[in-house]
Amino acid sequence: MAVKKIPAAPQPAQDSMGATAAPAAPSQHGDAAVNRPSETLERLRASVGMLSTMMRRELETTLPWYRRLSADERSSLGLVAQNGITAFVSWYEHPSSPSWVLSDVFGTAPTELTRSISLQRALQLIRTVVQVVEDRVPELAAPEEQTALREAVLRYSREVAFAAADVYARAAENRGAWDTRLEALAVDGILRGENTDALQSRISALGWTTHGHFTIMVGPAPSEGNAMFLATLRRAAGRFAADVMVGIQGDKLILVLGNVADPESAYVRLSDLFAPGPVVYGPMAATLADATASAKAAFAGIAVVKGWSSAPRPVSAEDLLPERVIGGDESARRALLVGIYRPLLAASNGLVETLGSYLQGGHSLEAAARELFVHSNTVRYRLRRVCDVTGWDPLIPREAFVLQTALIVGRLATPTKQPAVKTAAARPAGSTAPPVTTT
Repeated sequence: MAVKKIPAAPQPAQDSMGATAAPAAPSQHGDAAVNRPSETLERLRASVGMLSTMMRRELETTLPWYRRLSADERSSLGLVAQNGITAFVSWYEHPSSPSWVLSDVFGTAPTELTRSISLQRALQLIRTVVQVVEDRVPELAAPEEQTALREAVLRYSREVAFAAADVYARAAENRGAWDTRLEALAVDGILRGENTDALQSRISALGWTTHGHFTIMVGPAPSEGNAMFLATLRRAAGRFAADVMVGIQGDKLILVLGNVADPESAYVRLSDLFAPGPVVYGPMAATLADATASAKAAFAGIAVVKGWSSAPRPVSAEDLLPERVIGGDESARRALLVGIYRPLLAASNGLVETLGSYLQGGHSLEAAARELFVHSNTVRYRLRRVCDVTGWDPLIPREAFVLQTALIVGRLATPTKQPAVKTAAARPAGSTAPPVTTT
């Protein structure tokens, strides 16, 4: 009868020094623990619908701003939250592949998400979703697996939070790049006088709310005209104007301001944002259509401002009318003709003659009075009338120069009267009498 051999018990292993090694520790979870993650995973998959329903109810209850959204916005955000729960199940099965965050959770929703809610509200949404899953951990996992599931939920929430921040950062970069291009097109459209409706559409897309009181400032552009500088410039200009657009064309920096609160002090403060050199601002434009004329006046002024060596910084384009006329600016010539010369002619009372005599007589009241055969007080009164009619004071040298230029422009624009031409009357045939001339 054969004797069945009993296998010998395994002997403890010995190391190289002959010492007996400790027996290997049993697996931390054993065979049952290996199967429990699979069981937990099955429970998660079966509970996706229930968790999604509870999540939507929780959003309605805990987030007041969520209830104020439109139906389409709530549906879009609810879909993002539901995708987050579904993606958690996939991530729990393969936690080493975090690529699901952008593709599975947000999908094609980043644009809609960033339009509907801010980053702060997006994080509140994510926190609510994670809280719903964490509160249901006892129902989704066995007691010994609940700690591992909670840790997985925490890691998941971290990944989603970083993904949301990345979505908003990308959206902000794209929106900033698009806004910069749109702003450049809007500024260029104002300078070139494009269709008003198209311009209004562009500036409305930039968030422009002003419908009047446009001002354009032109000056030298700083060398560091990068995106960071332009953002700083917009914030600084925003302290003085309701709306601001910034453009750089070559070596020129252009500011388009809407509804400036205190123009006198604002222009001086804003001029510090330009590089060293003259700064010119155009006249206040009542409408967007008039902003083009204001911009052209500012550019015409910046081209000839060096003709006035003591010009202030900044200087109004209207204060540079004489230099602009000499530079060939037709709009400046019309401004002098319409704003000064013709009102003086319409006022009569010898204002044009008195102003001409005063300027040609070396700004002397007595010399003008002698030439006009009137009292010097009469000359003084008429000069005050000139200031009332035109807004320019002939007693101030610079303004007197503007008035003198207006007189020259007005005289050149007035057609010269032709002298009467004398014609000889026809003489009868055979007559020896001299011809008779008629006028």
